[in-house]
Amino acid sequence: MSCLGCSVKTKDGTPLGCRQNGGCHGGCNRLNTFDWLSLNGIADVEDEGIVEISFHNGTRKEFCTRPARLQVFTGDQVVVESKSGRDIGCITLSGELVRLQMKKKRVSPERVKHKILRKATERDLEILQQAREREHPTLLKARIIARSLNLDMKIGDVEYQADGRKATFYYTADGRVDFRELIRHYAREFRVKIEMRQIGARQEAGRIGGIGSCGRELCCSSWLTTFKTVSTAAARYQSLAINQAKLSGQCGRLKCCLNFELDTYMEALKDFPKGAEKLKTQQGTAVLFKRDIFEGLMYYAYSNSRAPSNKVYTLTIEQAREVCEMNKRGELPEDLGDFAFVEEDSIEEEDIGFDSINDVVELPPEERRKRRNKRNRGRRNRQNRSANRQKQGKPKEKERKKTEGENSKKGKVPVGKSKSKNRKKNQRNSGTKRKKNGDKKKE
Repeated sequence: MSCLGCSVKTKDGTPLGCRQNGGCHGGCNRLNTFDWLSLNGIADVEDEGIVEISFHNGTRKEFCTRPARLQVFTGDQVVVESKSGRDIGCITLSGELVRLQMKKKRVSPERVKHKILRKATERDLEILQQAREREHPTLLKARIIARSLNLDMKIGDVEYQADGRKATFYYTADGRVDFRELIRHYAREFRVKIEMRQIGARQEAGRIGGIGSCGRELCCSSWLTTFKTVSTAAARYQSLAINQAKLSGQCGRLKCCLNFELDTYMEALKDFPKGAEKLKTQQGTAVLFKRDIFEGLMYYAYSNSRAPSNKVYTLTIEQAREVCEMNKRGELPEDLGDFAFVEEDSIEEEDIGFDSINDVVELPPEERRKRRNKRNRGRRNRQNRSANRQKQGKPKEKERKKTEGENSKKGKVPVGKSKSKNRKKNQRNSGTKRKKNGDKKKE
């Protein structure tokens, strides 16, 4: 939702207001309600003196009483009393629409305690801006302190009160966290009153904001106020692939938009016959693998039969219901092709028109596979040698090397090695003798 000026007032097709062209991300309030009474200048007949005020750009809203002598309207910045000082917010609703909003949120007028003190001045807005500038550095320091204490929690957002006396830390955690020591560190570091408030993953995404996979602002940060549970059954009813990466939002939970069209799909699925996942024919059993809900089509293919397995048979709801009734009576139709009005070949691929690059580009062979093959060959050769030695009753290579090392330390040399050493010495001696004889002949 955009602010009041952006969503209504336009000039030559361009939204007016904060000049963000309908994509507000700064000063506009989020989760706004359209106040059409104040826009048209219609005075409320019964004004109970209660207004709705949003704080911190719409992330938090409260109902406050308005003094009779104070003239404030929708969109005014006002100073409101709080439990621990004063805060500054913007009036988003007034008059009859406040009563409807209180009825929707189940808030009685007796529970409204805080009241508006006065309109905000320029000095008040400067102090508010200074408090907002402290939030980001405080968030970074708060995360560092929580990590140093090894607490299983995540600090998602920090909100300072307008007068700077209080700071609210919003965090997410899987269970209960003992943060008494953490509050002492925060109070010593930031010199303000500390309030810790636990929120869920969806509320954290709504406070931080962002752009969804649809290319629009997140629903939880723009207009969605109540978070209903979303299950994977909603994706199954809509014939969506159960892919956690595609079905999850930025909060890590299933997307809230899976519930938006669920009722429409449930109504459309009532027309489909029950127990039509498998249809028996004389050719074999046909299995349902795809369903076009809004077109009313069901796609079948034979699993194990004498019929060609690459054929896809498309049946309407009435045709599938007719085959189901035949199966219940014990009758088997000859083939689904007698009922299907469309017969498709699923294996045939369309010629997209791309050329093969195998004859044009030659990629270098993968060296990793060669190395792995060499390692595997060496391992296999060693295993084969050890297996052959065990068959022949000889000791393994490790035991043989061990015994040779022990013998060399004791001064004993194996027979095979002594022969080889003697041969090498004889070869060296013969080589030196030949050289000397050649030198004498030259002289």
